[in-house]
Amino acid sequence: MGDTGENKKKKKPFVLRLRPEIMEALEKWAHDEFRSVNGQIEWIINEALKKQGRLKK
Repeated sequence: MGDTGENKKKKKPFVLRLRPEIMEALEKWAHDEFRSVNGQIEWIINEALKKQGRLKK
């Protein structure tokens, strides 16, 4: 069964454990770019996937 438009928009939650200094740097970066930490993580991952040609168009 294929994905519907609705299924593609759903986000899958998961736990991410980071060292405190990594989290602090990520929070500052997100704040500097007017994003939430979650939004910043998504942006970083999307950029890396695009750069590696691993994101479906």
